[in-house]
Amino acid sequence: MTHTPSRATPERPSHDHEAKHHADHEADHEAEHDAKHNADDQAEILDLDAEVLAEHTASITAWLPVRDAPRHVVDLGCGTGAGTLALLKRFPGAEVTAVDTSSAHLHRLLEKATAEGLADRVRTVRADLDATWPDLGTPDLIWASASLHHMADPDRALGQIHDTLAPGGLFAVVELAGFPRFLPADAPEDRPGLEERCHAALDRHHADHVPHRGADWGSKLTAAGFTVEAERTVTVHIGPPPTEAVGRYALSSLRRMRGGVTGTLPPADLTALDQLLDTEGPHSILRRDDLTVRTERMVWAARR
Repeated sequence: MTHTPSRATPERPSHDHEAKHHADHEADHEAEHDAKHNADDQAEILDLDAEVLAEHTASITAWLPVRDAPRHVVDLGCGTGAGTLALLKRFPGAEVTAVDTSSAHLHRLLEKATAEGLADRVRTVRADLDATWPDLGTPDLIWASASLHHMADPDRALGQIHDTLAPGGLFAVVELAGFPRFLPADAPEDRPGLEERCHAALDRHHADHVPHRGADWGSKLTAAGFTVEAERTVTVHIGPPPTEAVGRYALSSLRRMRGGVTGTLPPADLTALDQLLDTEGPHSILRRDDLTVRTERMVWAARR
């Protein structure tokens, strides 16, 4: 007897078709889960950065050489709202337009603004600044904190910012001098200097993937037609002893760093790093009482 192979029909899909459909569905689900997990991690570290460095952010907004209190402020790459909230408090007569690519970040920003009674002065705009530039009106002040170096073409963005600002308006650029440091130089005990080796590995990674980190923003601002009126370096040194927020900030920061140094550090370093990240283990970074937050922020105030 001749065996006739079964054929897939619309009413009865083949087993292979079902398996492929299931695999595709699982892959899509896994990708969505990973994206949400990464977004949640990023939101957490942005919130912790805002909490731990709130005093330093407020000092920067107080330093800005504004001529008159701005009425309309734009926060480019606002994240979960550290700059937006600081600007709302610094300029109580202003409204802030907060721009970011992440709808989740913008939602979180509005939650925080609502909790502080400031939501009526916030407008959110979801936009990719590497694509079509959104209509942002004619603001008196534009703020960009740790966002310019992420742009594919910062020079183009600076030109757009210059043209968007009101004549005589101010553009404030804040950039980090690398990720914060938390551990003493002799920590951990079995792998002293681990954090510096992680930073060196991450710097090499960023040289390939974030080429505009560390750019000469003063020169770029001048080339875009701005007049740089002032610049400063803000030195951050908090602790010890660490607050609970500093411990969580260190944990979240090292977790993000872990993904960028895989394959570039020796196994003994990765093991020591994983021990620091194991919140249930005896070597957890949350158990240390010698943590500090050490970093620098560079700030430029440029006039159109």
